[in-house]
Amino acid sequence: MSFKTVATAAEVADAQAFVASHRDEGTTELFGITELCREFGITLRALRFYEDKGLLSPRRVNGARVYTRRDRARLALILRAKAIGSPLSEIKRYLDLYGDHGEGRVQQLQYVIDRTDAEIADLEKKRAQIDATLAELRVINTSCRSHLAERERIDKNQAK
Repeated sequence: MSFKTVATAAEVADAQAFVASHRDEGTTELFGITELCREFGITLRALRFYEDKGLLSPRRVNGARVYTRRDRARLALILRAKAIGSPLSEIKRYLDLYGDHGEGRVQQLQYVIDRTDAEIADLEKKRAQIDATLAELRVINTSCRSHLAERERIDKNQAK
């Protein structure tokens, strides 16, 4: 026996309103926790950690975590920033600058420019130090090879 359920217009409207209340403006997609973890190659624990640190704020629908496109974009930024060594405190500050509707975008961009300028300068300084150390090691290596070759030549001549 087959039962068909016919939803009334009011029920459909209520369901649509419920889903809409859990979406950001202009968002048409919602993501589950497992879906995001799979997509970004992270664990459930990592995703919950970012929530605990205030970096992500999923909605709850019937007890399940639901992420919006905004949450997904924030997660992509979090992982990208982590990959270049940014601490979570800086990542949070950067994300918080954006605001709820992008009102802090200019401040966010200026923050990124300032931070990347500083990081570039620091890395260039480190590269110069590494280049100097490599040059010194090459001189030492060449000198040691030369002394060893000379010592082996002397030992060979004495053995004759």
